[in-house]
Amino acid sequence: MSWNGFGRVFRFSTWGESHGVAIGALVDGCPPGLALSETDIQAYLDRRRPGASRFTSQRREPDQVRILSGTFEGRTTGSPISLIIDNVDQRSKDYEPGAYRPGHADYVYDAKYGLRDWRGGGRSSARETAARVAAGAVARLVIPEVAIRAYVVELGGDAIDRAEFDDARIDTNPFFCPDVAAAERWALKVDAARKAGSSLGAVVECVATGVPAGWGAPVYAKLDGELASAMMSINAVKGVEVGDGFGASRLRGEENADEMRVGPDGAPQFLSNHAGGVAGGISTGQPIVVRVAFKPTSSILTPVRTIDRAGAETEIVTKGRHDPCVGIRGAPVVEAMMALVVADQKLLHRAQCG
Repeated sequence: MSWNGFGRVFRFSTWGESHGVAIGALVDGCPPGLALSETDIQAYLDRRRPGASRFTSQRREPDQVRILSGTFEGRTTGSPISLIIDNVDQRSKDYEPGAYRPGHADYVYDAKYGLRDWRGGGRSSARETAARVAAGAVARLVIPEVAIRAYVVELGGDAIDRAEFDDARIDTNPFFCPDVAAAERWALKVDAARKAGSSLGAVVECVATGVPAGWGAPVYAKLDGELASAMMSINAVKGVEVGDGFGASRLRGEENADEMRVGPDGAPQFLSNHAGGVAGGISTGQPIVVRVAFKPTSSILTPVRTIDRAGAETEIVTKGRHDPCVGIRGAPVVEAMMALVVADQKLLHRAQCG
């Protein structure tokens, strides 16, 4: 059977297809009494929505969210919260129903279910992530002590200069980039890829600060394991690192050790954060750092070899409106998944440890 949700105590599931009537999310396990309005959610959806710049899909979706249940007089009731976002700008005629798109999920959906929704990818479309962002906005209400920030650190193989990192710049350019010079280079790279009918990949980094020590669980419900699962569930994601990730394998033990001293307030103070804020599956109190790799968008105008459902070899050019780099709009989605995991872990911790 298929499962379309995530979480243990704070749970959410998404529904809908890219070219269906609407998409949405159902959030369950949210504590009662939290102030929640559609405006609270909309601010996050506006950061993710398509058509905001020439560097993203030109599909014109306002992504206006409606709350159908789970609130009364502006506060959560503890019952399931149903969220809906109408699709208003589908162009199914842009897609070819016969041939499979290489790199896309339409072949494997057909192999599994015996049918496929060829209209923009159906459930495998990045359109589904709008529902995650809506659910993530609700999750943030559960963790007011935690600040979450995601930004793009690499695009098309071109990385930012960490020495030029400026948090204030992240929301001032269409790339969610903290390095002004890198953002200028990326504009040229994305324009060139789009004009060539191609696409680029990207790496998004996400940092959560304010998570206290002790959230998470050992072995089978590790905080970093839950984060990895959540991030890998995002369409187009092909890799996840926590902390130094693969870079840790190139360090010696004494280099990788996050040494500790007693801080001014008597609490432990770490001298580094190679572990990314998680040790043994449990938060250390340091910032939680995750990096997520997005592949190049599969739907491109460059002809690529493929086969059709009858097994005949052919070529395909995918028309329609697609992100030349899907990772750009991935930053708000990664933030949402971080919020959903951390909120769930907070409630799990409270349930076990009080």
